[in-house]
Amino acid sequence: MPLLIVIAAIILLVILVTWLRLNTFLSFLVVSILMGLALHMSVTDITQSIQTGIGKTLGSLIVVIVFGAMLGKLVAESGAAQQIAGKLMNLFGPKYVQWSLMLTGFIVGIPLFYTIGFVLMVPLIFTVAARTKLPAVYLGIPMLASLSVTHGYLPPHPSPTALVAQFHANMGMTLVFGIIVAVPAIILAGPVFSRFLKQYETPPGKLFVAPPVPEEQLPGLFISLFAALLPVFLLAVTAVVKLYTKEGEVIFQVANWLGDPLIVMLLAVLNAMVLLGLRRGMPAKKILGFMDDAVRDVAVIILIIGGSGALTQLLHDSKVSSYIAETLQNLHLHPLLLAWGIAAIIRVCIGSATVAGLTTAGIVAPMIAASGVNPNLMVLATGAGSLMFSHINDAGFWMFKEYFNLSVKDTIKTWSVMETIVSVTGLIGCLLLSMVV
Repeated sequence: MPLLIVIAAIILLVILVTWLRLNTFLSFLVVSILMGLALHMSVTDITQSIQTGIGKTLGSLIVVIVFGAMLGKLVAESGAAQQIAGKLMNLFGPKYVQWSLMLTGFIVGIPLFYTIGFVLMVPLIFTVAARTKLPAVYLGIPMLASLSVTHGYLPPHPSPTALVAQFHANMGMTLVFGIIVAVPAIILAGPVFSRFLKQYETPPGKLFVAPPVPEEQLPGLFISLFAALLPVFLLAVTAVVKLYTKEGEVIFQVANWLGDPLIVMLLAVLNAMVLLGLRRGMPAKKILGFMDDAVRDVAVIILIIGGSGALTQLLHDSKVSSYIAETLQNLHLHPLLLAWGIAAIIRVCIGSATVAGLTTAGIVAPMIAASGVNPNLMVLATGAGSLMFSHINDAGFWMFKEYFNLSVKDTIKTWSVMETIVSVTGLIGCLLLSMVV
């Protein structure tokens, strides 16, 4: 019965957003309240879950999104993104621009938190799209597939790192196996799948779209890269430092502080203001104007993500994820397939990849010793399942929809299918690896 209620709630949400065209944030609240009542939650518990969900989701994302928008706006308006895109095109050529974006997304995605990577890389996608006259969706899917895979499969991202601990796996081997599994997943979900997406010629949203800057006024390549990729550099360096220092040492504490997403993005924005603005003679008033515009641009996205957080929290508090997991636990399946399946179903119902992964780990971890399956592969199978079919209850779905200016239907046909390919390919890769390790 709880599963049927969740399915009905998701269908209602689709109807409210697409057919009745009700404001998405309001639709989330209405559906959350009705679903809570159907699941026999008290009104007090429902409102508490909604408030907690909005607070938890925006508490962890709002600073990253806002600072990322500011950095992206500065990178775009200053011409830095145009400079990077130009050099990228010259290096790989127009014919292989998708592969260059995919590779960039993978390299950047390993140390970079997904949300930061998303808002940081979107300006580059839009700039390349304008330069090549190719659809932004066609170019964006390969890069975002890379970011999604690194987020779900590879340490040091939060969910895979937590799964390594719960499954008693080895961080290094999980990373090695993860890269082996990730490569085919990214290729299939990126350049291969996106070949069927050239018809999506919807112009991207206003976010980070800037008029071309004359070549002679562009910032240098080094400055452009340093400004745009400072978050990557900070996160990568601090992650390495933390691996080779003890928790109580001063160096570890400094690295831990500098590696915090809030500090990383704050330093990146301040650095971009200086390097891309003030040092090049841009008036302070103009720089602050760009940043104000960036905040206005992401206001709607922030509300939508907050609404999805409310629905996610209510699903979690109503114990739907536990109900689904316990129902599946009695099935006699290969441990890798079982872990993937439980994570996938929780992900589809709940929307949060992290919740899906960690909930699954708590259920299947005791099975590892008896089954003899490689724990590193269990981490990857669970991570792959947690990426399955992102849709309207996932914040990433709405970010992609709003940034790329798509309808809900087209977002499902592009973003959701890409995530499904990534998930299924990851499972197949884990099953094949299990035959030799």
